[in-house]
Amino acid sequence: MPIIAPSLLASNFLRLEDECKMLNESDADWYHLDVMDGRFVPNISYGMPIIEQLRKMTKKTFDVHLMIEEPERYAEAFKKAGADRLTVHIEACRHLHRNLQQIHSLGMKAGVALNPHSPIELLTDVLQDIDTVLVMSVNPGFGGQEFIQHTCQKIRNLRRMVHDRGLPTLIEIDGGVTVENAAMIVRSGADVLVAGSTVFHSKDPKATIHTLKNIA
Repeated sequence: MPIIAPSLLASNFLRLEDECKMLNESDADWYHLDVMDGRFVPNISYGMPIIEQLRKMTKKTFDVHLMIEEPERYAEAFKKAGADRLTVHIEACRHLHRNLQQIHSLGMKAGVALNPHSPIELLTDVLQDIDTVLVMSVNPGFGGQEFIQHTCQKIRNLRRMVHDRGLPTLIEIDGGVTVENAAMIVRSGADVLVAGSTVFHSKDPKATIHTLKNIA
């Protein structure tokens, strides 16, 4: 079964306590927390203070996705706020290997995100140092976008690369994940499904999470 990581970006910010209660009672495995700075992506979301407050409401894994420039400046702060896993964008890191070393030294799992235009071959020399590869299946910055179809081939190629090296690296998919396409994404080789609008805009979010968790 895939790991389900609902994205709080699509939640009702006026009812965050209720949204967390729902996630705690659901089959969700992780909280996916999208941090945007208005520079790397054309949007601004939330930062450490919000994550710190959310941390008090759950023991589930905090999967923090940094869509920001110079992520190394803030890694320690996000660890203190409660991040268990920290993902940085390869496009925002001049010295990616150093970024991964820093995240690991702080006691977090390290992830690397790839935008739709970035080939998986960019990870050739650091794949062994990555705990999670987050494949963006939309252009980052906004929720509710449509899944980019050629992402499935990208997932298959990445799964082959991970398998051939015998690595435990997880493949995470973020963007446009729905109940309708989740099975196709998992069959392509994904381990983790990030779902925002699909979960929080559904009539029964817990049922939707259950469906995604048990997707065939």
